[in-house]
Amino acid sequence: MEKMIMEKRGHVLMIPFPSQGHINPCLQFLKRLAFKGVKTTLVTTKFISKSTKPVLGHNIGIEFISDGYDNGGFAESESIESYLQRLQTVGSAELTQLIKKLNSSSEVQNPVNCIIYDAFLPWALDVARQFGLVGGSFFTQPCAVNNIYYQFGKGLLKIDDSTVVNNNNVLVPGLPIPLRASDLPSFLGVPGTYPAYLELVLNQFVNLEEADWIFINSFNMLEIQVVDWMTKTFPQLRTIGPTIPSAYLDNRIEGDNDYGLSLFKPDSSICMNWLNSRANGTVVYVSFGSMAELNKEQMEELAMGLIGSNAYFLWVVRGSEEQKLSSKLLTEIESGNKGLVVKWSPQLEVLSHVAVGCFVTHCGWNSTLEALSLGVPMVGIPQWTDQPTNAKFIADEWRVGVRVKVNDDEKGIWTRKDLDVAIREIMEGDRGKEMKRNSSKWRELAQQAVGLGGSSDQYLDEFVATLIC
Repeated sequence: MEKMIMEKRGHVLMIPFPSQGHINPCLQFLKRLAFKGVKTTLVTTKFISKSTKPVLGHNIGIEFISDGYDNGGFAESESIESYLQRLQTVGSAELTQLIKKLNSSSEVQNPVNCIIYDAFLPWALDVARQFGLVGGSFFTQPCAVNNIYYQFGKGLLKIDDSTVVNNNNVLVPGLPIPLRASDLPSFLGVPGTYPAYLELVLNQFVNLEEADWIFINSFNMLEIQVVDWMTKTFPQLRTIGPTIPSAYLDNRIEGDNDYGLSLFKPDSSICMNWLNSRANGTVVYVSFGSMAELNKEQMEELAMGLIGSNAYFLWVVRGSEEQKLSSKLLTEIESGNKGLVVKWSPQLEVLSHVAVGCFVTHCGWNSTLEALSLGVPMVGIPQWTDQPTNAKFIADEWRVGVRVKVNDDEKGIWTRKDLDVAIREIMEGDRGKEMKRNSSKWRELAQQAVGLGGSSDQYLDEFVATLIC
């Protein structure tokens, strides 16, 4: 194992969008920088500081600023529009004061010289420029999705009503495969839904040309064609992923076996003890992440599909979703001795367990990268935002899974039979064997990317070198 460089060089402030799915990759990025000798500080909200007790370790500092809703966070706001506006107004002022505080003394050994900000927070680049700091944007979604948003925002990608209604093909320059309208991010594929979120993802590019660095949580070999395409427009773009704990990839960072800041408490011992009693490759793991919400009908079809598959299954049902499962269904799951329902799981430990044979997922990008990095085939049931596009790539480009057919596009309902068939295809069929081979291939490529001398590792070295000049 390599010895971490102890001398601190440069000081990076990292500002993620304040949600679990954004904090995790940003924090892992900081661990890599700290491992290479850079002083690093995570900046998150005061509300999160009240919600959890982060123990970051790995020589990473933490500071808290207000988003204007210190008691309830996003849930305290009147709307997503209100939250984003106040986050920008209050967050900008608080970040300005934080930098002044951290750099106020002439005796400061490592003054802040770089701000890396979540692409959802482009206003942070304006703050960086006030102090003459290096500014880097960090994208938590894949290159393919970012490319779609960029071209749509610039008017280079036209999506009319007939394309959506007829689910026609949409040719997106730079992508290796054609998409249908239903494969687009939901804010484009279902026009008029969540207009504030559409504005949020399009605003990622408002001042992007001015950023010194553009970091994307992906790796070159995974999206080689679209990376080549995007770097023609943004030569400062670098893929630095996958940003998951080192213990599951290259094992170069000692003790890095979890993300370190969780807004949910996992049922770790329950999950792992249950998995330990199952044979290799016999368990279906089911989780829809920290934000996706299924309706009652979807939950019932999911439950019946899992029961019908006759496989063992470990199903994460968040506390806020529990009421959508009837007591009758829960009793059937528990009495059958095939399933285990928990409120939250240690997902990396679960996916890396030899008992797990496939992952039924909403295809959020963090979950997708984790499954790719750990060699686990996927059954995709995308819900919204980038997930339909991720599901398309999972099935048709990377060939590591299947996407469950949706029979009612308006309600987003799949049938228990279709889920059953998809699970059996991976767990029992010949195509499943091919998907498992492909999954192993992507796992090896992910390990190579972050390992010593890999593409992501080299890009980090390049960035660190500029901070110490």
